Amino acid sequence: MFLIFLRHGSVAALVAGAAVEALAFCFGWIEPSFGLILLGALLFYLSEYGMHRFAFHAPPLSWPWMRKLQHRLHYDHHVEPSRLDLLFLPIWFLVPNLAVAAGLVALVFGAAASASALFGMMLAILHYEWVHYVAHIPYQPRTRLGRWIKQYHLRHHFISEKHWFGVSNPTLDGVFGTFRGPDASEKSATTRKLYS
Repeated sequence: MFLIFLRHGSVAALVAGAAVEALAFCFGWIEPSFGLILLGALLFYLSEYGMHRFAFHAPPLSWPWMRKLQHRLHYDHHVEPSRLDLLFLPIWFLVPNLAVAAGLVALVFGAAASASALFGMMLAILHYEWVHYVAHIPYQPRTRLGRWIKQYHLRHHFISEKHWFGVSNPTLDGVFGTFRGPDASEKSATTRKLYS
């Protein structure tokens, strides 16, 4: 199970990037900042919710090439939620977004700070990818929290695509009113076919 997870391009790239940064921290080539590592993780968790709700669930765009991107990034994942090739963030989406985020952190906090923030982002994305992976494979998590978060995400796919946007963290669903109990939302007819 874990080896299948590691085989996917974006996951392998994240593991490699985080490992390089961890080595740089260990050997003293880069001075780590726990606060900026935490900031990087928090920035990802904010973007996880925002991207999922407002970008990945946006109505189809006018341009055919953009609609194709929307399908690959999320619409097709709703059509076939168990297809692993549609589950993970594509590397062509992940790398530019990480670069832009690291660049923005560098503008605000300086270039040295961006390494720590980038490390936090990569760890948070790995956490997201793992939770998302476990939610969509035939595996029953061993912990109560693991089972709960799996069911939480699957509600988004099989009950209503209008709720439960937090894949690895439900906090912002509570903040923005998209949190529901398991029986508090009517079953949507469009969970598998967004905007059809």
